[in-house]
Amino acid sequence: MNPEFINLTEQNLTDEHLCCIIRSKKPHPGVQAKRLWLSERLKEGHVFRKLKAKATVFIEYAPLETAWVPVIGENYYYIYCLWVESGYKGNGYGRQLMEYCIADAREHGKSGICMLGAKKQKSWLSDQSFAKKFGFQTVDTTESGYELLALSFDGTVPRLAPNAKDERIPTQELTIYYDMQCPYIYQKVEAVKQYCTENNIPASFHLVDTLQKAKELPCVFNNWGVFYKGRFETVNLLDLGYLSRILKK
Repeated sequence: MNPEFINLTEQNLTDEHLCCIIRSKKPHPGVQAKRLWLSERLKEGHVFRKLKAKATVFIEYAPLETAWVPVIGENYYYIYCLWVESGYKGNGYGRQLMEYCIADAREHGKSGICMLGAKKQKSWLSDQSFAKKFGFQTVDTTESGYELLALSFDGTVPRLAPNAKDERIPTQELTIYYDMQCPYIYQKVEAVKQYCTENNIPASFHLVDTLQKAKELPCVFNNWGVFYKGRFETVNLLDLGYLSRILKK
């Protein structure tokens, strides 16, 4: 039997779970923030497609022009996330989700699809080796080892915005840029804030709440970006162990 997938819409957004943090009863602030963020993005052509099951199996992408990332290009889709949790791997779900995105791009006359990767696979980024099986290639890089991957249909390629390659800010304190695209962000921000307060660590937190702010960020970004001592560190959401290692530098 073929698996059933469903796309989130303005009509079903409040009723369907969001995969990453599955809640059926008790409200979760991260999930609520994501729903609010999505309610505006769906109007812009944002796609959230998932397995119709209580599982973390989904793809999320958007037109590059309205994607909240410092990537520039025309007529592309940008993949934020393609995730199949371990218990559901081996069923071809990832392949079907990627094939859907590719078919959707071709149907809408797109020039291609792009996504964020790295020379070495990073946590919180989709599996780049899987994407490369479909023809994605590196089209731009940063000094810190991040890469922009693209599957081009017509020979054109997108680029990281020049500001995304700066990877420097004048502020020396721990600095985090974030948006509400991922349900985990709310609790990660609160945990880092609490840790910094309890340990007297100077820190600043910048909510990226407009497309313009996202396009002008001084680093690569998929929903999160961390700086320390003026240097870009990671797009990984921080647990306290990782945070401690950064602060020891």
